[in-house]
Amino acid sequence: MSANTTSPAAGKPSGSGFRIPKVPFWAQIVAGLVLGVLLGWLARGQDIGWLKDTLEQVGDIFIRLLKLAVAPLVFFAILVSITNLRKVNNAARLASRTLLWFMITSLIAVAIGITIGLLTNPGSGTGLTPKDGKLPENQGSWIDFLTGIIPTDVITPFTELNVLQIVFISAVAGIAALALGEKAKPVLTLSEAVLELLQKALWWVIRLAPVGTIGLIGYAIADYGWDLIGKYATFTADVYIGCALVLFGVYPLLLATVAKVNPLQFFKGAWPAIQLAFVSRSSVGTMPVTQKVTERLGVPKEYASFAVPFGATTKMDGCAAIYPALAAIFIAQIFDVQLGIQDYLLIAFVSVVGSAATAGLTGATVMLTLTLSTLGLPLEGVGLLMAIDPILDMIRTATNVAGQALIPVIVSAKEKILDHDVYNSATSSPVDEIDSGREVAVAA
Repeated sequence: MSANTTSPAAGKPSGSGFRIPKVPFWAQIVAGLVLGVLLGWLARGQDIGWLKDTLEQVGDIFIRLLKLAVAPLVFFAILVSITNLRKVNNAARLASRTLLWFMITSLIAVAIGITIGLLTNPGSGTGLTPKDGKLPENQGSWIDFLTGIIPTDVITPFTELNVLQIVFISAVAGIAALALGEKAKPVLTLSEAVLELLQKALWWVIRLAPVGTIGLIGYAIADYGWDLIGKYATFTADVYIGCALVLFGVYPLLLATVAKVNPLQFFKGAWPAIQLAFVSRSSVGTMPVTQKVTERLGVPKEYASFAVPFGATTKMDGCAAIYPALAAIFIAQIFDVQLGIQDYLLIAFVSVVGSAATAGLTGATVMLTLTLSTLGLPLEGVGLLMAIDPILDMIRTATNVAGQALIPVIVSAKEKILDHDVYNSATSSPVDEIDSGREVAVAA
């Protein structure tokens, strides 16, 4: 007598036969956006105070979780990325080319911002006056920027989240590790392990992005409302149009003409990072995703691990180029200050040299005050833009992150180290997590 066992058909789930389908991450983000808008509209329209407070807390907790990893993540990412350059041929050439392209694209972005501002006059007809402005809590000047690079001790930059000073400390540590050679190997091994640990923890936070989206978008709608957005309609449209021109105009053109690759493939591969940047409003928080999508676009891992962390703290086409250019014109028109050719040249100079002041965190207040102080414009003008800033910061950060993935692709293509087969096979599948260095993707 033989035992007869019945097994479920291959490919079919056992048990009841019912399985909840896995929702793609991009769909979760979109659902969060829609739900956030609806809840925000409901909270404002029906004056539901507890709902508004809940949305604020949900969004605030998500941002705080992202910021929690920023200081150690930046330190170990920069340290490891510098030491990884020893594995790359022509490391000095790659680093200089990367910096050069950062500057070139920043100049293009600021030129677009200035042009749009001159054509649309965003400060006219808003009904806003200088009395509506107020001094910002955080200000930037060239003295503060230059002296602020070097910390007074090694603890304060981490406790106060001064990303620029953390970058300085980590860069010095990385260069020192290169100089020590084999003696520094135990430190580098530990640093790489800690970096993987931080990235793993940050991936768990990233998975909460759909929930964070509900809170961030919902509170923005509940707190600001459409009336306030209407006052800034031209300025808001200018920022979004300027970023869109760079994101979907300049970047594809550079990919097609300089890198000589298919721009659509770039957006397929980079989309998970761009999408997360839009929601989180943090280049540093998005950095692990940006690095993974850059690698799956065919950029060598050793070079990507340098270029992406470097870009996450210095490459800011949205926050440090388009936005300050438009904001300076907007504020000048509110305060009835005439800007000349030399002022626009100064805006371009600040955008290229001072972009590190933006530091890859949410918001661009320090960069804006740096621009205004250079031009001699009233810093109270920053207060005019604080209310609308979160809505603007979404598209700014998305543009930043796209540029941070773009430059390594361009430089790799020019240096003939880009894997074209990998690039051409890049998909829009979201990168869900990193597991022992292996990318796990779920088909969209």
